[in-house]
Amino acid sequence: MRTNQKLSVSALMSTLGMVLPFFTGQIAVIGNMLLPMHIPVFLCGLLCGWRYGLFIGFSLPLLRGMVFGMPIVYPTGLAMAFELATYGIVVGYLYERSHKQGIRALYCALLSAMVIGRVVWGCIEVMLLGVGGKLFTWEMFIANAFVQAIPGILLQLVLIPCVMLLLDHTGLICFHGREKEQIGICD
Repeated sequence: MRTNQKLSVSALMSTLGMVLPFFTGQIAVIGNMLLPMHIPVFLCGLLCGWRYGLFIGFSLPLLRGMVFGMPIVYPTGLAMAFELATYGIVVGYLYERSHKQGIRALYCALLSAMVIGRVVWGCIEVMLLGVGGKLFTWEMFIANAFVQAIPGILLQLVLIPCVMLLLDHTGLICFHGREKEQIGICD
């Protein structure tokens, strides 16, 4: 993808990240479970690379918090900024470095990013809440990062590969390996 295409896709993912929470955010419990801002960040990292994923991931929750008031910028939005930036970096970096960019590489990158991003989120929450004199317990971490997020994690594990397969099918990206690129199918 050329730079102008990456910028356009990043802008689209940023817009999706701003809009998607409106569909789930009206009922806070559902919005917290489906994690609508995560999906565009993962896609941005996969489609545009780790640098774009980092930028969109970090800026999206802060921008959305300043424009719409949700998430609250401190501490939630700030912790989410580091979490989503980590998702963008890890998924983009691992996927770019994989030998064959197919389903296996996608799931490897996606699952690694999900775990590392949640650990970063937990560490940031400990620091931010510690400054305010509040505790962030291990139980809170497990409940918020994994248990409550199960529907969103499952949605991401199904939806993101489907989007990548659809983009491959339309010829917009090469998803099934570098062999296609060498013979010019995905140019």
